[in-house]
Order: sequence, then C-alpha cells, then structure tokens
Amino acid sequence: MTEILHTTLAFIVAIALLIAVHEYGHFSIARRLGIKVEKFSIGFGPALFSWRSNDQEVLYVIAAIPLGGYVKMLGENPDEQHEGAQGKLSEADRGRAFNVQPVWKRAAVAAAGPAYNFVFAIFAYMVVAWLGQSVLPTIVGHVTPASVAEKSGLQVGDRVLAVEGRQVHSWQQMEELLKHRVGNRAELEIYRDEKSIDLSIALAEQETDPLLIDVAGQVAGFTPGLLVSVDEVVESSPAMQAGLLKGDIIQQINGNAVSNVNQFIEQVKNHADKAVKVVVKRDQTLLELEVVPAVDQNEQGRIGVRLSSQAAHGTELYRMGILDGVQYGFVRTWEMTALTLGVFAKMVTSAISPDNLGGPIAIAQLAGKTADMGLVYFLSFLALISVNLGVLNLLPIPVLDGGLLVYLGLEKLRGKALSPRFLEITQFMGLALIVMLMVYAFYNDLSRLFRG
Repeated sequence: MTEILHTTLAFIVAIALLIAVHEYGHFSIARRLGIKVEKFSIGFGPALFSWRSNDQEVLYVIAAIPLGGYVKMLGENPDEQHEGAQGKLSEADRGRAFNVQPVWKRAAVAAAGPAYNFVFAIFAYMVVAWLGQSVLPTIVGHVTPASVAEKSGLQVGDRVLAVEGRQVHSWQQMEELLKHRVGNRAELEIYRDEKSIDLSIALAEQETDPLLIDVAGQVAGFTPGLLVSVDEVVESSPAMQAGLLKGDIIQQINGNAVSNVNQFIEQVKNHADKAVKVVVKRDQTLLELEVVPAVDQNEQGRIGVRLSSQAAHGTELYRMGILDGVQYGFVRTWEMTALTLGVFAKMVTSAISPDNLGGPIAIAQLAGKTADMGLVYFLSFLALISVNLGVLNLLPIPVLDGGLLVYLGLEKLRGKALSPRFLEITQFMGLALIVMLMVYAFYNDLSRLFRG
C-alpha cells in the first residue's frame, strides 16, 4: 500500500508540474499579447481549489483529475465566434477575444505551450548534468565468443571512448549511438593498455527495430559484464544441499563463464536431474560446487535460488561543468525530440508495434521508480515526459496545439477565418482520435500489468 501511495504521489507531482508548465506557456503569452484569459485550470473535473487573479479577470483552478489542464481564452471556442455571441461582448472585450487576433498572435499562443515544455526539458537536463549522473562506464566486461565484437578485436577490459567520432561517457550514450549504425559499420575509439585504438565493427541489419533491442549485446556481442550473485537460497533446495550461500558470486557453470542471470537459468533448466558444476566466489575464494537441479512440473531444472546482477565495473559519477551542462541541455533535448518523433513515425508505419505505446499506468510506474532512485533520475524522467508532451501537442490533430497551428495556416492561405461548423466537426473528430489513443494506451498498460 505504501508503494502504491508513493507511486501515485510521484505521478501526480510529475503530471501536475508538466501540465502547469505547458498551460503556463499558453497563459503567459496570451496575457502578454493582450488576449483575455478567463480560466487557467490544472486538471479536469470538479474544482478542489479556485481563486481569482488580482484583477479578478482570471479564475485559477486546481481540479480533481490531474490528467490534463487547459487555458480558457475569450472567443476561443467555435460557439463563441458567431455574430450573436460577439454582439453580447463589450467593445473592449471584443478587441481582446482570441478569435479576432492576428494569425501571428494566435500562432504564438498555440506554440507557447509546447515551447515551454521544451524549455523545461532543456533546463532539467542542464541541472542533471550539473548535479552529476551515476552512469554505467563504457568498459567491456564480456565479449561473446565468435561474435562480431570478438572478430573485430574487442577485448574484455577495453573502454569505449568514442563512437563515430563522438565521445561517450556512459554505456547508455554508447548504445544510443550504436542504434543509429545498425546496417552499417560503427567506428569505435578504444582505450587499452594506456593508448587509444581504432576498431571497426559491422552491425548487421536486424528484423527488429534497433530501438527495441540491445545493439551492443545482441548485435555486436559485447556487454558491460554482470556479477551474478545469490540473494536467497530456498530451504532444503538442491542449491542448499550443494552448499550455495547467500552472497556467493557465480563465476562459471559447467566450465562456461556466467555473464548474466538468464544465461545461468537456461543452463540450469537444460540440466534437469543432471549434475552441473558451479564455480562461485566467496570471500575472495573460488569454490567448485556440484548441484543436481530438481525437475519441476515443466520437466525443467530448478535449484532453488533467487539471483540478482550488477555491473562488473560498478557505476561512475559523471558531472559536467557549467558550459558543458548548458550544451548538454540543448543537445539532449534535441536528441529526445528526434527519438520521440522517430518512434511516433515508426508506430504509424507499423515498423514498431503500437503495443509499445504506454499510458498513465506506465508513466506512473516510471515516476515512482525514478523518484525512488533520487532527484537526478526523477528530473531526467520529467525532462523526457516534457519532451513527449511537447511533441505530442505539436501533432497536426484538431484539439491539439498542432491542429490549431494547421487551422491558422489554412486561414492565412484562405485570407479569412474557417467556419465555426468546420471547426466543430474537425475538433470532434480530433477529440475522438485522442480518446481512442488514450484508451488503447491504457489497455496496453493493463495488459502489461496483468502479464507481469
């Protein structure tokens, strides 16, 4: 229950903050341009708190459902734009209505929300860079025998300094650059024996989109290397009978080095009721134990342990200076924007399955996890979601900011406003599409939740 409350609170803080940033973009630019703003709401549904601005013009609202928000401007809705509704306004208000403003003013207001999301992401990434990130170093901990990496000359202990001439400071950064080279060769700069070496690795084209796979491990054949440790030994299990203890580091199974948990589990599964030799490290001493996996209901081997893994070379704190941090904020925001657009495009063309689309439950889970990990991770999460929110709102769909920009472009081309009836119909269609996408994303969330 405590975990659920923590996750919910982190989700509410994240969504409310990012929506407030987005809507404040619309609000602040509208007010600066002299457009009358009637309401500024964070959330939908019944108002929990509300108050008036000092000039009594704007009603600020904190609503019960924190999954959205809006800024209500005078003359914004189609039903306020016909002559009868306009005639009821005072002369001063008619001049301040949204629909009578020049196209450039309305476009500035529409673009301001997404723009503020991008600005927030830039600033958040700057802070992350200045505070410092705990990163997985680019030190090679395992090279798969006969893999592309081994054939190219990569060795355990090598540190990757650059990919295609771009310096890398974390395994994640290296992996992102390698994804762009699938189907081509990747030029790596390696540090080995106190000198740099250039290597070239061919990354074969894959049936699965590179965004969805571990290119370094699955395509090239090298990983940071993992220490597989025993977290728990089940009472009276084959593992206990063989002498395995909590805290043991598993080094080998049947003479093969153990580089990850799944590899060890597969070996155990395939040796049901057959003795396997397991080498473990305990207090700086190597011990060889013989374990006979029990046969489970699926006729697979089980030894009765709970395992975990951690990077063989641990993590490093990578902190940037002021100017490097500023640059990182802009570059990282651009990279995440390009990545988000790429994912959307690939979902539309079915290159990536729409099943990967996440909804509020997925966002809430990420919010809770990153909040647990600390401020830097939570800020990185907020920056990523802020970029997604900015990109999503710029899509040319009616009811979104991008849809409004399309309307304004058409109006500029026609030389006159679009009809209220056209706006009503297209906005209804846009709203229906957004609702369907939200329902589908929520369905994906529930499916993943129940599948575990």
